[in-house]
Amino acid sequence: ERAAVCVDLPAVQPWPEGRLQFPLSLRKLAGMQSEPPYEHSGAYDVIVIGGALSGAATAILLLRKNPGMRVLIVEKSEKLTRRVGEATVEISGFFMCRVLGMTQYLNEHHLVKQGMRFWFKNDDVHSLAEASEIGAKYLARIPSFQLDRAALDEEVLRRAGVAGAEIVRPATVSKVELVPGGEQSLEIKQGDSRRTVRARWIVDASGVSALIARKEGWWRSNTEHPTAAAWSRWSGVKDWDSRELAEKFPDWSRAVYGTRNTATNHIVGDGWWSWWIPLKGGDVSIGVVWDQRLVDFPKDGGSIGERVKTFLMKHPVGREMIADAEYSEEDQHWRRNLAYYSTTFAGDGFVLVGDAAAFMDPFYSPGMDWISFTSFSAADLVTKARAGQVTDETLAKYNRDFSTSHRRWFAALYKDKYEYMGEYDLMGLAFRLDLGLYYWGVVEVPFNHGEEALTAPPFSPPSGKFFSWLMGTYNQRFASMARRRRRMGLLGKENSNKRCLIPGFMLSRSNMFTLFPLLAKWAMLELKEGWRTWGEGQPAAAAMTENVEVNG
Repeated sequence: ERAAVCVDLPAVQPWPEGRLQFPLSLRKLAGMQSEPPYEHSGAYDVIVIGGALSGAATAILLLRKNPGMRVLIVEKSEKLTRRVGEATVEISGFFMCRVLGMTQYLNEHHLVKQGMRFWFKNDDVHSLAEASEIGAKYLARIPSFQLDRAALDEEVLRRAGVAGAEIVRPATVSKVELVPGGEQSLEIKQGDSRRTVRARWIVDASGVSALIARKEGWWRSNTEHPTAAAWSRWSGVKDWDSRELAEKFPDWSRAVYGTRNTATNHIVGDGWWSWWIPLKGGDVSIGVVWDQRLVDFPKDGGSIGERVKTFLMKHPVGREMIADAEYSEEDQHWRRNLAYYSTTFAGDGFVLVGDAAAFMDPFYSPGMDWISFTSFSAADLVTKARAGQVTDETLAKYNRDFSTSHRRWFAALYKDKYEYMGEYDLMGLAFRLDLGLYYWGVVEVPFNHGEEALTAPPFSPPSGKFFSWLMGTYNQRFASMARRRRRMGLLGKENSNKRCLIPGFMLSRSNMFTLFPLLAKWAMLELKEGWRTWGEGQPAAAAMTENVEVNG
């Protein structure tokens, strides 16, 4: 093993045409050639398309596992911008802290997240204190963070450059030619010039552009999950832990021993939810996500920010928190049909990571966990391929595992969840079951057994089938109950003046014992009202998921 070496790093100098050139002393320390390989032959070991978190993290891991590897990162933007995915959960917290080694940076430049909270309403709710609440009673045990993604992504990209990656920006990829088992080629457009570069492997980290999946015809919209979102950046949002609110609602304030403000707060309704994510410096990211089958979000009525505010002001909690807030004119976004996936995740010469491979839903912040699994696994795959350890069977297993993981993950957590998202009792039970199974089945493994666990994505074979079935079953049962309530005009009966405050979970197999009382509550709910829907036919969307599972 190498001994630790401490040096004063010389300043990074600009390279013509927007590239970065690291001084000779730093390049030698990183095991790089004395001159950029780009200038010599145009040939690299790996080219990464996209320099945000998934691409830059993959590059860092590749260079860590393969000192001296020639890695080129092609980033289209001159400066990375803010994006959806500003909150982490425990797996992505593990990835950034323990795998990428960013704990100090995250503590200094971002906020430690205090779990998730949910706020409900019905016609009896007229104030913040009367809204039913789900959330933690104490501070979080396992680190996760509220992130300014623009700042984070730039920092990870900077670290990839220090590790030895060559960065070309701003530049776009105008053509990709995949040659299985051979040399892959890309045409890069930078200003008025075009050039072709080649590598044995390409990592597609192009985000929602999903460059390779779209080019090869693998990209699919998830029509079972027609969600949309509108979001913006806000200032002047009230502090959930402020003295003002504590004096106005003293019993409400005393109910929680931790802090509410640095949680991801979710104000929810029938068929929709909103995220409220505080950021370092005082801004708050606020977005609304809805199922287009259940909610008709206003398509006009001013700017996106104005429509978001008008929509949220109808909820008593939203009205309390956002009445005097202002949105940023330069930071407003709208996107329809959020969910998609690629039918192929890797081949002999390419691999897809992060949003370039799939996107399910922003609820529960799975995108950052998905980056953790795909980036770590991609670096592992390429490293093994360089050692001659990847066969056709290896690639088939990689594609099977990630395809199965994505399908089961979606079916277990997101399919038809918007049907009951606005119901305090159903969502409260589902959230505690989801969280307990996440800790027991997903979070515990890398923390207790090491980072190599990130090569096995959630719900992948052989053990994932049972847990996917269990979670998908109660998810669909709660959706069926909510559909009946909607037909009968019974929605939201439990949404006022109730509080479900969770003491927290530990990374221990004993967590499983906390699930049994929750499963008993589900059984009692079935006997109380669920039996009325037992004879209903399976929704068409559910049948579609089963067919995909069989034919995939």
